[in-house]
Amino acid sequence: MRFTKTVSVLALLLLTGSLVYSQDKTKGTIKGKVRVETGSAGGVSVTLRQGDREVSRSSTDKNGDFKVVGIPPGTYGLTFKKPGLSIGSIENVEVKAGQVRSLGDRLVLTIDEGSIAFIRGSVFSGDGRSVPNAKVELSKILEDGSTKKIDGRITSETGSFVFRLSPETAKYRVSLKVDGSDPISKDVEIDGAAVYRVALSTAPAPKP
Repeated sequence: MRFTKTVSVLALLLLTGSLVYSQDKTKGTIKGKVRVETGSAGGVSVTLRQGDREVSRSSTDKNGDFKVVGIPPGTYGLTFKKPGLSIGSIENVEVKAGQVRSLGDRLVLTIDEGSIAFIRGSVFSGDGRSVPNAKVELSKILEDGSTKKIDGRITSETGSFVFRLSPETAKYRVSLKVDGSDPISKDVEIDGAAVYRVALSTAPAPKP
């Protein structure tokens, strides 16, 4: 009796799997990768549409990869959105039954100049003079307190520098690399589209 029941369960599972596989073959999948000019490629909203009608929605993972599954055969467009970034779109994407349409990584979302955060700063010497050609690095402060370098600048002739960032709430560390001594750093908390200013001063030269 137990053997008969086990056989019946296995047969049902196989039948269910066969039906799912058959259903999957009637629809297609779109996958791809979104790259961004600066910041994280994760959390980009991916909207699948036919004309102006929304068909499905997904989002990118932390690496910018996305996948939209269960799509009926046809021609579609995709719209990509994330606060602080320009809106991207790809049109005339043909989906065929039982196939995966790969879009590669050709889409790059640039910074939306009207809704980004700027970290603007200046580097001064110990006596208050501007320091040109100084090396400034920008790191993101992660949840565990560690830092990840994301950008770097060399100060201009007037000792100034600027970083452009997504307006998402985050903490950053601006560090001035000084030869022969530890970096001089200041933390900046971003909480929206605005200009955040920071001044870094090198330690005064030791007196002879």
